[in-house]
Amino acid sequence: MPSPYRALFAAPGSKGFSAAGFLGRIPVSMMGIGVVTMISQLTGRYGLAGALSATIALSAAVAGPQVSRLVDQHGQRRVLRPATLISLAAATVLLFAAHYGWPDWVLFVACAGIGCVPSVGAMIRARWAALYRGTPQLHTAYSFESVVDEVCFVFGPIISIGLSTAWFPEAGPLLAACFLAAGVFWLTAQRATEPEPHPRERHGGGGSAIRAGGLQVLVATFVATGAIFGSVDVVTVAFADEEGHKAAASIVLALYAAGSCLAGMIFGLLHFAGAPERRWLLGVCAMAVSMIPLLLVGNLPFLAVALFVAGLSVAPTMVTTMSLIEEHVPRAQLTEGMTWVSTGLAVGVALGSSAAGWVIDAAGARAGYGVPVVAGAVAVAVGFLGFRRLKRPAPGRGGSVEQHSERKERHVA
Repeated sequence: MPSPYRALFAAPGSKGFSAAGFLGRIPVSMMGIGVVTMISQLTGRYGLAGALSATIALSAAVAGPQVSRLVDQHGQRRVLRPATLISLAAATVLLFAAHYGWPDWVLFVACAGIGCVPSVGAMIRARWAALYRGTPQLHTAYSFESVVDEVCFVFGPIISIGLSTAWFPEAGPLLAACFLAAGVFWLTAQRATEPEPHPRERHGGGGSAIRAGGLQVLVATFVATGAIFGSVDVVTVAFADEEGHKAAASIVLALYAAGSCLAGMIFGLLHFAGAPERRWLLGVCAMAVSMIPLLLVGNLPFLAVALFVAGLSVAPTMVTTMSLIEEHVPRAQLTEGMTWVSTGLAVGVALGSSAAGWVIDAAGARAGYGVPVVAGAVAVAVGFLGFRRLKRPAPGRGGSVEQHSERKERHVA
C-alpha cells in the first residue's frame, strides 16, 4: 500500500472503524440481488423478485437520509443500532415468508422494513472527516473509501448469488444480514472515533440538508449518474446473453469496477489546487463521453475494454463529490448530506435499470446502450445548469480539503 494510504491508518482507531465499515457495507451490494436470486429460485416469479428488490431500493432512498439526519443530531451509536435492529427484524420476516410461502404483501412489507438499513459508507466518511477535516489526508481517505465501495460491489453480488445457488436459496440474504449486524455493532462499539453529534438548535434554522442549493445540484446529477450504472449493468448482461456467453457478464462488469478502483487509488495520491467544482464537472463530462463507445460495441472483448476505460472516471468524480458536499452542507448535517447523494444514486439505478429493460425488450441489447448515453447527457446538462450554485459554499460548512493554501495543495504524495 502506498505511503499516503498507510499514513491514514496512523490515527488511533482508524483501522478498527474502517474494517467495521467494510463489513457493514457489503450487504448493500448483496441484499437486493440476493432477494432476486432467492425469490426466483423458490417461486420462479422474476417479476415478483424484481419488484421486491426495487422496494428495498426505494425504501432505502426514503429512509436513508432520515436515519442519517438523526445520526447527525444524536450520534451514530444511539441511532444506528435501533435502525439496524429494525432492518434485521424485517429481513428475518422476509426469509421466513419466502421459505414458507406467506402472502406476497408480507414480502413487500418486509422489504420496506429492510430499507431502514443505515448508510454505513456515509458513517465511515463522517469519521474520516472528523479525523482529518481541513487536511490533504481527507482527500486520500475519500479516495480509499471509493475503492472500498467498488470492491464491495464487485464481490458482494458474487458471494450472494453463489451461496443462494450452491447452498440454499435464503443463504445470500441471510449472510448479508449477518454482515450488517456484525459491521454496525462493531462500528458503534468504537466510541473514540465517533463524530460529535450536533443537536438541532431552535435558532439554527433546522430543516433538511437537501435545502442547500449546491447539494440539490449534486443529488440531481447523481440521479442521472445512477441511471448510467443501472442501465450498464442490465444491458451488459443482456448483451453477453445475446453473444452466447451470459456468464461472462460478471467478468466484464468487474472490469468496469476495476477501472474505477485503479483510478481511485491513483487519484488519492494526488492533491490539487483550484476549485473542486470544475474538476467535478469535468468528471461528469468524462463519464458521459465514456458511454458513447458502448454504442459501437461488436463483441465482448471490445466491450470489456470500453467499460474498463469508462470506469476510470467514476471514482475520481465520486471523491470530488464528497469534497463538494463538505463545502455545501453545514458540518452539523454532513452525514445526511452524504446520504442524500447515495439516495440520488440509488433512485437513478432503479430508473436506469427499468428504462434499459424496456429498451432491450423493444429493440435488443445493442440499442440498450443508448440509455446510459442519454443518462450521461442529462447528467452533463444538470451539471452545467447548476454550476453557479456549486460556486457558492454554504455558511457554517464543515470545511473542505480543497480550502488549503496552494503550496499545500500542490503537494503530490
